[in-house]
Amino acid sequence: MSLRHRLLARGFQVLAGRVTRPPAAYDAFAAHVAPPDRVVVPTDAGPVTVHVYRPPADAPGTGGAPPVYVNLHGGGFVARHPEFDGHICRVLAAETGCVVVNVDYDVAPQRPFPVAAQQAYAVACWAATTGAREHGWDGARLAVGGQSAGGNLSASACLRARDEGGFGAALQVLVYPPLDLAQDPGDKHARTAKPLISPGLARLFNHSYVVDPARRADPLVSPLHASDLAGLPPALVVTADLDLLRDEGDRYAERLAAAGVPVRHHVAPGVDHAFTHVEPTAPTRDLLDVVVAEVRAAWDRTARPAG
Repeated sequence: MSLRHRLLARGFQVLAGRVTRPPAAYDAFAAHVAPPDRVVVPTDAGPVTVHVYRPPADAPGTGGAPPVYVNLHGGGFVARHPEFDGHICRVLAAETGCVVVNVDYDVAPQRPFPVAAQQAYAVACWAATTGAREHGWDGARLAVGGQSAGGNLSASACLRARDEGGFGAALQVLVYPPLDLAQDPGDKHARTAKPLISPGLARLFNHSYVVDPARRADPLVSPLHASDLAGLPPALVVTADLDLLRDEGDRYAERLAAAGVPVRHHVAPGVDHAFTHVEPTAPTRDLLDVVVAEVRAAWDRTARPAG
């Protein structure tokens, strides 16, 4: 990776930490959920810290061990701020009765592909097995999801789990994900003159995460390039109306459905990429209602008989 690209990526990391924190209005979302515990998960790609949110006493549930949702934050594979997804994690815990494991995976350019993808898969495997035994949730009732780069990592982890095992997912939640890093961002189409993710910014993210262009068509980098999507978990695919990345998410939803995967495709109207982390908060709350409904349905499908 060139020094110029490395400096630009590092500059974005610093800027993201200063100016992209969700507005204070999001602090009110499920504010009664306790702050998360921190657990370190050993993986072959290095130790990974996860933030574990527990459902409050008034959360819905059927008794017994709660299900678990593995959340992967966004940030273009470059920014590292899992705490920025706190409002999403709290709502999922409070309104679906699950434990949420929010993953602080390593980012580029310091640790490029395949590190984040390996860590995402390994943490989901841990949540289904060792984590469930040691921390008291039900690893057989698991969902994985994320926003932006986290949606990419969620799709990648589900593809790998289908082919290698390691975990079974009741649902994958892919929120405005980049799913085709092989296509030049300049050839992508946004429905607004100044999209939040510009072609230049997308190129910086892609180049930071996968330096070799020849590797960007790997399905674990670009899930849209997978030759076969059959056998994947049920999916909620969310695309943002104005987003530069919308078309690849739309196509992925179409391909999942064509492959026989149960899929709900929701296009969030009138919003751009990352709308879940900016004001106004109403579109985020509307989307979370959709996500909560799909996650609850997944828990209902996998509920264990009483007793």
